[in-house]
Amino acid sequence: MKMFGALLITLSVVTPASSVFIVAPGVIQQAGTGAFLSFAAAAVVGIFTAFVYAELSSAFPLTGGEYTIVGRILGPLLGFIVLGLNIVTLILVVAVLALGVNAYLGALIPNLPTIPTAIATIVMATLFAVLNIRTNAVITGIFLAIELLALVVLAVLGFTHISHPFGDFIFHPVHLAGTGAIEPVSIGLIGLATSVAIFAYNGYGTAVYLGEETHDAPRHIARAILWSLVVTIIAEAVPVTAVLLGADDLKALFGSQNMFSDFIAARGGTTLGAVTSLGVALAIINANIASMCIVARMLFSTGRDHVWPRSLNRALTRIHKNWHSPWVATLICGALASAACFIDLNLLLVITGTTIVVIYASLCIAVIAGRRNGKTGHGHYRMPLYPLPPIIAFCFLGYVIYANYLDPEVGRPSLFATAGIIAVSVLYYSLVLRRRGGWMLRGPE
Repeated sequence: MKMFGALLITLSVVTPASSVFIVAPGVIQQAGTGAFLSFAAAAVVGIFTAFVYAELSSAFPLTGGEYTIVGRILGPLLGFIVLGLNIVTLILVVAVLALGVNAYLGALIPNLPTIPTAIATIVMATLFAVLNIRTNAVITGIFLAIELLALVVLAVLGFTHISHPFGDFIFHPVHLAGTGAIEPVSIGLIGLATSVAIFAYNGYGTAVYLGEETHDAPRHIARAILWSLVVTIIAEAVPVTAVLLGADDLKALFGSQNMFSDFIAARGGTTLGAVTSLGVALAIINANIASMCIVARMLFSTGRDHVWPRSLNRALTRIHKNWHSPWVATLICGALASAACFIDLNLLLVITGTTIVVIYASLCIAVIAGRRNGKTGHGHYRMPLYPLPPIIAFCFLGYVIYANYLDPEVGRPSLFATAGIIAVSVLYYSLVLRRRGGWMLRGPE
């Protein structure tokens, strides 16, 4: 697969349309028009983190992703902790995405049952993910074009009827206060909203999982990561800004439960709103297909690294004769994600909420350690402004953890859930892998 194929699959994992329609409203509800500043700050953090991902992925373009990188640089125990966090997060995120399809398909097909629709979505994504990776690049590319078109429609509707001066978003941002009035928004709330905006951009680093199937991966995977972030920032920040500029009534926008769908329906009519909802539903389905490809390759890598009992390791490393995909790992991933659909959605969000923060932080430490001990010296990409990107990103990740701790409903329980996953990972490593005589990370050789 060429770099462009890896870029298409990676952008499908990011799913910009889903981020705009599902995640961005949370940013706006907190920061109001200050959401522009939140997305801008998140873009800076994203760029620094992408530099970290690109340098590490250039040195270790392995299908296991983050755990294979951290394990090789910081040691097997820390690598296995990252693996534990990733397994739980990536599988459950597939379920979270699938459970969201119903909300947008419902605009065309009312009264769809949520869980059966989610499972049907996962089954379809699993069948697609079993196919050859180049075929999946074409499939996800077609779906991606549709979801980007939905974002273009949103941006055009906003920019063609501007109701508010852009300068106010920077110098006089406002939000809907608890009193029901439009009031100036504090820097603190903009900062809290930035932590949500960071997750809206998340996914660009998943290009590394495609490293063993990408031509000249040490060079091209780093480019795929950086270009993925650039496209993501444009595809998400531009339509969000357009809606804020074009909203006739900010109070109505901030108080809406489906602010972007309502904005399209008000400006373009109910038919355009329904068509756009279908585009968002297809974006979620596309994200499921791409995510299934990613998770299956991580499970394949765990089998190659002998994480599980011998029979399971053999099954996970089986490659389809014609499609050259880890087909057993893909089917297992589909089964696990389908089972996760029966877990309460709020609990799923709590479990997956802050794991990515720990993974990002471990990569920031790894890139500095890799420079010092020379383990990344063979990579083809070196980030600019080193060591500022990993240091600044790490500091902001610390702020995100603090912001989550201040949230007693979701953020704080999510931190406890992350700590629980880490504890279970340490126990498995100590009681199983270490007793086998140690854990050796293997590569495609």
